[in-house]
Amino acid sequence: MCFICFIFSEVLFINKDNVQINSAIRDKEVRLIDVDGTMIGIVSAREAQLIANERELDLVKISPNANPPVCKIMDYGKYLYEQNKREKEARKKQTIIEVKEIRLSAKIEEHDFGFKVKNAIKFLQDGDKVKVSIRFRGREVAYAALGKDVMMRFAETVAEYGKIEKPPAMDGRTMSMIIVPNKK
Repeated sequence: MCFICFIFSEVLFINKDNVQINSAIRDKEVRLIDVDGTMIGIVSAREAQLIANERELDLVKISPNANPPVCKIMDYGKYLYEQNKREKEARKKQTIIEVKEIRLSAKIEEHDFGFKVKNAIKFLQDGDKVKVSIRFRGREVAYAALGKDVMMRFAETVAEYGKIEKPPAMDGRTMSMIIVPNKK
């Protein structure tokens, strides 16, 4: 005969940041901080929970490694909301710079060159970095100086919109340089 047992245990409230809240705090004693930031002192965890329940707020362990651990009485939902709001504001102020690549050849025609310059100017105006590269095939490697001349001409053409961050340099069979947008 088989018996099935159900064991009901208290649900521990631990959020995604592993912060212990309310009944998840199992320490004997905690250093308690009030809502306004004043130090109440060292009290038992049970007593701290009763104080938080009286004020209809949460008991949050903010420093688990201290001896005794530090807990604060606060409205945890409001705290999370304000923290998310601050993170969103910080993300708004961030600027993401992408690196766009433009490939040239050592024997590029004038119309193609102008088209590539137009694209580079558009990328630089959008605030992106531009990586200009020339791939040398076969015996073209012997004429790397031609490639460097093309790159320097390219940099001079877009000089109004960006400046060279990394000058032309060979990396195997590829010569590349990076142009960054001018500050506005």
